Amino acid sequence: MIKFKRGVKFFILLFFTSSIFSVLVMRFVPVTFTPLMLQRSLEQAFDGDFPKAKRSWCSYNNISSNMVLAVVSSEDNKFPEHYGFDFVAIERALKHNSKKKKIRGGSTISQQTGKNVFLVPARNWIRKGFETYFTVLIEVTWSKKRIMECYLNIVELGNGIYGVQAASEFYFEKDAKNLTKRQSALLAATLPSPLKRNPGKPNSALKHKQEVVLRIMKKVKEVDL
Repeated sequence: MIKFKRGVKFFILLFFTSSIFSVLVMRFVPVTFTPLMLQRSLEQAFDGDFPKAKRSWCSYNNISSNMVLAVVSSEDNKFPEHYGFDFVAIERALKHNSKKKKIRGGSTISQQTGKNVFLVPARNWIRKGFETYFTVLIEVTWSKKRIMECYLNIVELGNGIYGVQAASEFYFEKDAKNLTKRQSALLAATLPSPLKRNPGKPNSALKHKQEVVLRIMKKVKEVDL
């Protein structure tokens, strides 16, 4: 029993020290691969396709401010001011999910960044607990610019397409720094279902959401991080 308790304490200590170290390292190092990318590659392989993952790290200063404005408007309009969690959005999502079959998420950009960088894709309360833990860590140790930079470089924007630079090149044949408001809104409108929505061939539903994002962008006007 004593050895077991010592083993548990060692495991807990190892987890906290390694996780904190990882978060501190990722504050400065470009994130070029995530557990989600690995999962998608395995899914492609099982489907008989050659695994692909288009990605190209792009610094925050080389990403169009239109794209930052678009994802804040579409995904998390309180991102500049909250500390990792939007409790109003979470409450709305819980009420919606208790009545509707279609699940609505209440995750912030910080939460999405934390879970995509450090955790494997899953839906359970244990993973949600780890997601909360990593969200707190990155909010404490990273700047808002760094969180946004990381998010925009790893976000899934198509089958095997990750980050706004890769998406800009694939869909619009340009660099992320040159994205227009309409193009940025279109990419943001594919979220949170990038495998079901194609900005290369937008249908009427995607175009409608693009217009909704553009209207919100006009109200928000700018994002100061």
